[in-house]
Amino acid sequence: MINSSTSILSIYVNWVHAMPIISAIVQFAILGTFGEVISKWVLNRNFKYPFSFAITLWKMMVWAILAIGIKYAFKGFGGYVDSLVHYGLLPKLGRFGNAFAISAFMNLQFGVLLVLAHRALDNIPESTKNWANLHKGIYSLIWFWIPAHTITFMLPDIYRIGLAALWSLVLGLILGFFNRK
Repeated sequence: MINSSTSILSIYVNWVHAMPIISAIVQFAILGTFGEVISKWVLNRNFKYPFSFAITLWKMMVWAILAIGIKYAFKGFGGYVDSLVHYGLLPKLGRFGNAFAISAFMNLQFGVLLVLAHRALDNIPESTKNWANLHKGIYSLIWFWIPAHTITFMLPDIYRIGLAALWSLVLGLILGFFNRK
């Protein structure tokens, strides 16, 4: 039972602090997969569940694997930008500029690998390999992920992975509308 002095937010913060990798895995497995479900609902204009149980588990596993890389990239690229500033290779950028720099460097380097890995992992259970429209995933790094993660990196570290997982759900919704038949 949660007492009155313990809020849901403090439980979340304590969980993320105590289990940074597991919490990233769980958040992305749920929200990333749900983003794909929403995308299919919007795309097909139908609320019929679009995946089999096995494919749902596969998609959750894919998102869980990606979450580990995302968690490390968030930490690593923050340090990368800090090092560039420290060595005079970037000026001191302020809060927004620093968040933008981390987001841009991360998405333009690691993001491309992530898009390719995601597609490759999505292709495994299918009998045909789908590499069509891969450029849309790459373009989303520029028009969606860099601005979204700029906001993400303006937040305290403890909230970043949760917001990033939520952004994956938002992108699923947006892509569903863009790709409607």
